[in-house]
Amino acid sequence: MIDFLINNNRLFIVAVEIIAAVIGGIVYNFYKPTAAKFFVFFLFYIVILEVIGFYTILVVPNNILSFIIGTNFEKNHWFYTITWDIGAVLFYVYYFKKILVTQIFKSIISIAGICFLVFSISYIIVNNDMFFTEFYDSIVVFGALIIVLCTSLYFIEILKSDKILFFYKDLNFYISITIFLWWIVVTPLTFYDVYFVYEVGSHNRDKEFFILRQSIYIIANLFMYGMFTFALIYCRPRKKEIADCK
Repeated sequence: MIDFLINNNRLFIVAVEIIAAVIGGIVYNFYKPTAAKFFVFFLFYIVILEVIGFYTILVVPNNILSFIIGTNFEKNHWFYTITWDIGAVLFYVYYFKKILVTQIFKSIISIAGICFLVFSISYIIVNNDMFFTEFYDSIVVFGALIIVLCTSLYFIEILKSDKILFFYKDLNFYISITIFLWWIVVTPLTFYDVYFVYEVGSHNRDKEFFILRQSIYIIANLFMYGMFTFALIYCRPRKKEIADCK
């Protein structure tokens, strides 16, 4: 079973992402008055970037994108660095600013987000030779720290308020605990990406690490998008009831 998932991992991951986005679209009207609507938009953003990221499967001889073979764009490290490693983190900075109430927490997240963006751009400029061949460890780790900061401040806020009484009905709680666990599990893999570095024109890589890496990503993504799907359904506001998802 795991071999099947690894061999079809990209289709599998996109499938669970589409399911989460579709469910988000179905229940969108329930969340429209709340900040959660931006999260639904984000789910569709993820599906779009994954579909675009699929361009690499067309980069083969005698195919539409065969002219990219041997160029810097043959692989999509650069694309996911921009859209996920940086883009996703900045979205969550924006989202948590929306849902947090404590002003000092909002300010902390804003400053952290700006520092992260400035650092990421500067680091890419200084280490531009890595942009097309591997992911940036420092950006990934910094991004994980931002996620931990955002979720931790959210947990602190609900512990100090009446939200703790109905946290299990709060969509934002499920989002927070899910992305916290996802980044904690996945981030350590970046320290072993030396076995996953891509060289233009070469497809050599450590097979055992590749299988381990893909297995962890499959399980982590199944958990994350499964939780998102469940939470969107379970936490939707009922009639004459506004969920505390703002």
